Amino acid sequence: MGLSRLAALHGVATSFSPSADVTVSVPDDTVTAVLAALGVDADTPADVRRSLAAAESAAASRLLPPTVVAWSGEPLPAALAALPAGARLTVDPEPGTTGAPRPLRMRVLPAPAPVENAPKTPTWWTEPPLGVHRLTVRTPDHRHITATLVVAPDRVPQPPPRTHGFLVQLYSMLSARSWGMGDLADLADLAAWAGRTLGSGFVQVNPLHAAVPGRPTDPSPYRPSSRRFPDPVHLHIESIPEYGHVGEPGRAALDDLRQEAAALREAVLNKGALIDRDAVWALKKQALEIVHEVPLTPGRRAAYCDFLAAQGQALEDHALWCALAEAHGPQWRAWPAGLRDPRSPQSARARTELLDRVDFHCRLAWLTDTQLATAQSAARESGMPVGIVHDLAVGVHPDGADTWAQQDAFARGMSVGAPPDAFNAHGQDWGLPPWRPDALAASGYAPYRDLLRGLLAHAGALRIDHVMGLFRLWWVPEGRPPTEGAYVAQDAEAMLAVLVLEAHRAGAVVVGEDLGTVEPGVREALARRGVLGTSVLWFERDWAGSGRPLAPGAWRQGCVATATTHDLPSTAARLTGEHVTLRHRLGLLTHPLERELAEDAADTAEWLAYLARLRLLPEGEGDEEAAVRAVHRFLRSTPALMSGVWLPDAVGDRRPQNLPGTWDQYPNWRLPVADAEGHPVTLEEITASPRLHRLMAVLTDGPESRTAPPDARPS
Repeated sequence: MGLSRLAALHGVATSFSPSADVTVSVPDDTVTAVLAALGVDADTPADVRRSLAAAESAAASRLLPPTVVAWSGEPLPAALAALPAGARLTVDPEPGTTGAPRPLRMRVLPAPAPVENAPKTPTWWTEPPLGVHRLTVRTPDHRHITATLVVAPDRVPQPPPRTHGFLVQLYSMLSARSWGMGDLADLADLAAWAGRTLGSGFVQVNPLHAAVPGRPTDPSPYRPSSRRFPDPVHLHIESIPEYGHVGEPGRAALDDLRQEAAALREAVLNKGALIDRDAVWALKKQALEIVHEVPLTPGRRAAYCDFLAAQGQALEDHALWCALAEAHGPQWRAWPAGLRDPRSPQSARARTELLDRVDFHCRLAWLTDTQLATAQSAARESGMPVGIVHDLAVGVHPDGADTWAQQDAFARGMSVGAPPDAFNAHGQDWGLPPWRPDALAASGYAPYRDLLRGLLAHAGALRIDHVMGLFRLWWVPEGRPPTEGAYVAQDAEAMLAVLVLEAHRAGAVVVGEDLGTVEPGVREALARRGVLGTSVLWFERDWAGSGRPLAPGAWRQGCVATATTHDLPSTAARLTGEHVTLRHRLGLLTHPLERELAEDAADTAEWLAYLARLRLLPEGEGDEEAAVRAVHRFLRSTPALMSGVWLPDAVGDRRPQNLPGTWDQYPNWRLPVADAEGHPVTLEEITASPRLHRLMAVLTDGPESRTAPPDARPS
């Protein structure tokens, strides 16, 4: 009982429900290990008693939590409403805040007698402006506390209704000028074309976070070194202004590198080679070293200095980690002892000794930032109301720059994953260390705020992978299987408030990936704050009733509606059953092939029959391309604010970009977009594809557009 009470006080769940009617207890050893990662000693019964007494005493005497949330225009938060009469509050507004005195002072008045229709907000409260402020409270009995006060708007910005766009893994979309993988110039070009030609409203890309260097690099964009800074591998070298001013012999060297890059591109597009990120980066890094020798013009130098000042310590730490990784390898825990601490005298000395390399990596971050800005500008100038939708991975690599620079913010010896459920009895371990909720709260969520601000700087929207992680995450202790993890709660109110505030400041839409097991109340809480969900056609069924396909009118409005994602089969593969045979070849099926094929065929047939009844399949069955169009006609007929087209679907690609459950058995994250015959296609060929234009006419006002009755239901 004592351990359970102690765990509850620290947000650690001692049980979980893999299905509606099943509750599983978390092993005591797991609870003890998770508490230890939170700095709580629970090894012995005596330790539990001491820690519990300390936690209960702290909770009883605490005036306020470390971070307090106030939603603009909503009732006073309970933590402030519970302050004793006579308490004096001082709010020091966030630097740069306008519309508020400095400081803002208030005094808690005694609660009046209950009156019918009395205002919910007390008269003594003056709402501070939006922002992240410093709150100081002094009580009549001489208690004193300082906390962070987050004042957030009630909702994030919303997209215009009925906008459509593309979903694409940027590396997979090569143009005729790419250096072996898609880059930011290709992204800008796709956005400009889609906005002007198709009236598209957005382009959503995979996370562009910085990867951990090394050969081979982990190709997954969802396991980065840093989520705070983008990866310069996405740079388009020729678009860097200094590139045109390289003299001899640098010019000859650049020409040689371009020829090698062309060979990489040719191998991917015409010789069956996989995208080789390491080879691409090796060439680009050499080119960037040459370009780096060209002095910046006065105006460019001033812009670079402004960038350095704006990014501050975070960029300096990131660049130093990159420089140290060049010298000592990417696993910072194996570096010389003094360098494992970013604040040590040895690290301070390294900043001076490696100044040129630190500047080089700072410059790469700046160049990448400028090309991200160019891509978003191209999207908005093309008429896109949203533009580029960036993706936030759920975590970072345990050996990366973020874990080195922010060691106190991460839980040691823990990894994020997923518990066992009806679809995966073994659970999942993603190898991503979680943030410590207590450390985040104590810092006023500074690492989270900085992360969001950086990502939203050049984004029209932000997709949050596994958005349920704002509420709780499954922690797996090192050395234990995923089945022996535990849920650890976040302060969801604070996580949401910071997200809503930063999105409001950026004027950006927020999309949450809420597929899979979702805790009750999470979708409702997200919807209340205007965060859109993700709805994939094949999963939208009346699970609480008949189990049949969900009628278009019953879909939620606040979502991005799509037919597939990067972790799922392409629409053509699903319609033909090829995704089942692929998993069979790789030994991933849990039942005999014949059974899996029959179940999949029945599911597909039910959907196709429903589409036909809705008059969305006028071509009749047996035409794969027509069936893909019918699926997207259905998406258009839902009330979803945003409809996303997986770019490979537009040209008939059958291969998934990522096949969960595989590592070296399948070329995850290394495939170029290909046509229905499996031949890679360039961006130029994609945009000229008749198949793409026939599909996109479904989502525009072209003759292919048809809308089913919104209340149509399966018979």
